[in-house]
Amino acid sequence: MKKVFIAGHRGMVGSALMRSVPVAVSAYTANRNELDLTNTKEVEHFLQRNRIDAVILAAAKVGGIGANSTEQYNFLLQNLLIQNSVLNAAKRARISNLIFLGSSCIYPKLASQPMKESSLLTGPLEPTNEGYAIAKIAGVRMCKAISDETGLNFFSLMPTNLYGPNDNFDEATSHVPAALMARLHHAKAAGKASVEIWGTGVSLREFMHVDDLADACWFFLESECQGRHINIGSGQEVSIHDFARLMAKTIGYEGEIHFDPTKPSGAPRKLLDTSFASSKGWRASIRLEQGLRLTYEWFKTALKNGDVRGL
Repeated sequence: MKKVFIAGHRGMVGSALMRSVPVAVSAYTANRNELDLTNTKEVEHFLQRNRIDAVILAAAKVGGIGANSTEQYNFLLQNLLIQNSVLNAAKRARISNLIFLGSSCIYPKLASQPMKESSLLTGPLEPTNEGYAIAKIAGVRMCKAISDETGLNFFSLMPTNLYGPNDNFDEATSHVPAALMARLHHAKAAGKASVEIWGTGVSLREFMHVDDLADACWFFLESECQGRHINIGSGQEVSIHDFARLMAKTIGYEGEIHFDPTKPSGAPRKLLDTSFASSKGWRASIRLEQGLRLTYEWFKTALKNGDVRGL
């Protein structure tokens, strides 16, 4: 039985990993009061005491465009603290396999589309999430350096924009899908005639259900990907305008949707080239319409039970 430590098991990605643990895997977790992920010695002791075979680093400080643009320092600092500690501890404990979860925001704002893994560090980043992106780039490069120098199988998966159960639904700090779902749900309940959304609505985005990312993690965990960073996406691209309409349809909101072009829109387009993942036999399986429907069903139930983070 392989022992895998899932760091960040209570977040959106971590909980998706916990829902899909393979039969041959024994998942190990630790709450914040049990293990400080920013303390290298604590993490190393945890890994050695439990004889952990592999680590999936899903713990991170994440947020939407508003939070990222106004809290650059915190996003940079907190993610570096977590990453540096866990990666260093795993190296010292000689963990054989480690997956570091990055983000598509590591690529330049104006990278050629779809974005290839080779686009990394070829141009300026999107300013609104530069702090978060720099932290993630550091994690990617640290995994490569550790793998190159030790032979340990440390590598990174770069997911596209995620949505799904256990996301943060605080409209002020969450990502587009969660913020929009919460806003439209409340607008419907309150009978609001219109809803306002940041940006022009023309930016193109690729969204993927978090269960697909969890599937990719378990798929690649046993692969020899030493030092690589691998794009993980759905291949389904949509404008923010059309995404908002689809979300409204999913929720049953029939009011008007207005866009505020004075607010930031982020990068004009973000679509990942997933050729490498496909060549290895992995592809996303959850279509956007299905994924949003499943997420909204979860959201309504969780909201009744008081289990929605951020609300």
